[in-house]
Amino acid sequence: MADLKLGDIAPDFTAETTEGTISYHEWLGDSWGVLFSHPADFTPVCTTELGTAAKYKPEFDKRNVKMMAISVDDIDSHHEWVKDINETQNCVMNFPIIADPNKEIANLYGMMHPNASDKATVRSVFIVGPDKKIKLLLTYPASTGRNFDELLRVIDSLQLTANQQLATPANWNKGDKAVISPSVSDEEADKRFPGYEKVKPYLRLTDV
Repeated sequence: MADLKLGDIAPDFTAETTEGTISYHEWLGDSWGVLFSHPADFTPVCTTELGTAAKYKPEFDKRNVKMMAISVDDIDSHHEWVKDINETQNCVMNFPIIADPNKEIANLYGMMHPNASDKATVRSVFIVGPDKKIKLLLTYPASTGRNFDELLRVIDSLQLTANQQLATPANWNKGDKAVISPSVSDEEADKRFPGYEKVKPYLRLTDV
């Protein structure tokens, strides 16, 4: 099982998907990526997740983020499942689902957790930057569906802080004040973040 960590290059792969054969790094291009796994096709929580993700796609598009899902079922199963997703979730599937019946990609990304199941992936989430490095890792149990508002919130934070010496505080949402990195001196902060709030020498807040 893979032991991927934050900052590692997301493993590249070529796979059959519901939108044709895709090479992951090439497909991502200069975009951010969300790769998320599902325990199996035709399961209730997964069906709601994929339907929700399809509805949220415009929000991911605004942030230059491409979504891709994966489970260890085959491509014919995926295509049949998509019909159910569209019907029950009142949506149109609009991003690819990887077929991984041999579990090659699931194992490459460490999505198989024997303590949970040796036959199905856990609910893994990988957020990948345009540099192809892993920016976030999340693993949910099969019984808990994901919160796509939280994924968007994290992406907003990652994109804000990627090129600025800022961090985001607890429960931060886009539009809230951010934290100025301790590596930025007060003199530099005066120039870069005029009007910032100095709560403590180590806690400085600024509008962004």
